[in-house]
Amino acid sequence: MLSCPIPDNLPAAVELAHGGGGLLTSQLIHQVFDHYFHNDILATYHDGAILPAMGERIAMSTDTFVVTPLFFPGGNIGDLAINGTVNDILCCGATPRYLSAAFVIEEGMKIDDLCKIAAAMAAAAKEAEVEIVTGDTKVVERGRCDGVYINTTGIGIVPPNLWLDPSSLKPGDAIILTGPIGNHGMAIMTQREGLKMTSEIKSDSASLGDIVHALLRVVDLRVLRDPTRGGLAATLNELAEASGVNITIEETAIPLREDVRTACDLLGLDPLHVANEGIMVAVVPADQAATALEAVKRSAHGAEAAIIGTVEAPDPQGAKVWLRLPYGNRRRVEQMRGEQLPRIC
Repeated sequence: MLSCPIPDNLPAAVELAHGGGGLLTSQLIHQVFDHYFHNDILATYHDGAILPAMGERIAMSTDTFVVTPLFFPGGNIGDLAINGTVNDILCCGATPRYLSAAFVIEEGMKIDDLCKIAAAMAAAAKEAEVEIVTGDTKVVERGRCDGVYINTTGIGIVPPNLWLDPSSLKPGDAIILTGPIGNHGMAIMTQREGLKMTSEIKSDSASLGDIVHALLRVVDLRVLRDPTRGGLAATLNELAEASGVNITIEETAIPLREDVRTACDLLGLDPLHVANEGIMVAVVPADQAATALEAVKRSAHGAEAAIIGTVEAPDPQGAKVWLRLPYGNRRRVEQMRGEQLPRIC
């Protein structure tokens, strides 16, 4: 776990005055956030960031992270906030360049914990080759939030003539999953429930530029999506509906680690609905599926990738997602009405 010493002239815990815009606010920004996020653009301390020209097509995405607990096996809310937004930009086919970071901090939060979160954000941003160039800090009364909430907004550059469109799926297309499902959600849930496993389940939170860039070099991608909240089931249903097609996935082809399967069984959860933070769904033309899979498997985060299904023509009742079971029968995979696992990201 990343850690840092508490700066000498900061109290050990956040006070309401840290959100008041005065001296303590300035100290918090300079001695915690600027310490970890420093770069030439941020150093101007302007109300916004003046960015250099980046080309004609810009991708932008924003997300807010309220995960509990703040620290979990494999990461914390800080690197999760960076990786989640970076991956949303990557799913547009863009190269992420800049991020904003806004914090809502609860009075009484330990400065040392805030430092650990900021350090994790800095490390994740460096790994993803992005810069945090602007942000905001607010402090709320004790009991009004669970330590800290973080909002990140990302900006990236989209290559010319690239359009990744959820409505572009065609019958025969292959569905590729870049890694095992359920790791992030079950890392959170086993911590919440105090579930002791033989091996510790770790979050798969990561920025996946290696996978996206590898795919863009070798195949004509239809679409990329990261199956976060709602899991693989929600993502595939959204794609099927957007394109007006059916999707069939093979249960035996879906990567799922045994400890995650066991934890899901113990908690009565369907792994298809569990959130992920370090995998992507890629849809490619059938004749490029083998090339795409090989490219993903060669990347740093794609060793366990698999082709898990195909796109099919819709039936008269409309777009559906089906799971084919080991003995050949199948069941409908639907989106959940609510949230199976709240506060996962």
